[in-house]
Amino acid sequence: MGDSTTYLNNAVQSLRSLHQINNLRLSSFYRSKPQGPQDQPDYINAVAQFDTDLDAHDLLSVLQQIEKNNDRKRNGQRWGARTLDLDLLLYGNIIINTATLIVPHPWMYERSFVLYPLKELSPDLIFPNGKTLAQCILKVSADDLQLIP
Repeated sequence: MGDSTTYLNNAVQSLRSLHQINNLRLSSFYRSKPQGPQDQPDYINAVAQFDTDLDAHDLLSVLQQIEKNNDRKRNGQRWGARTLDLDLLLYGNIIINTATLIVPHPWMYERSFVLYPLKELSPDLIFPNGKTLAQCILKVSADDLQLIP
């Protein structure tokens, strides 16, 4: 919803401004069809990689606050239109499964809008489950992605 590119840029600037976030790298932006209901605008996606001394749950709280600061409204609807959606995809090689956080993100292995931007930042990545990024990309087409210059 709204100017997605501006919201993403705002989120990146928010991350860069935090003293607990270091060495931030950002992929290109990609346009993709929405997950779930198709009666909403296309999504703009990117992946950020950084070092942090925040634990995973504190990092999730920071990400959710950045969403809120960018007009994100949580109405309980899954996969609905929103201004910003920041997911914690990976946290090193740690596997987390709590009531509030699952890492690695459970659907990331199947989503082109995650895998292809991730490839820009870490092409030799091995996921905590032992799968390689290269193996996952072989199973996911990029036909639905459009690189945004």
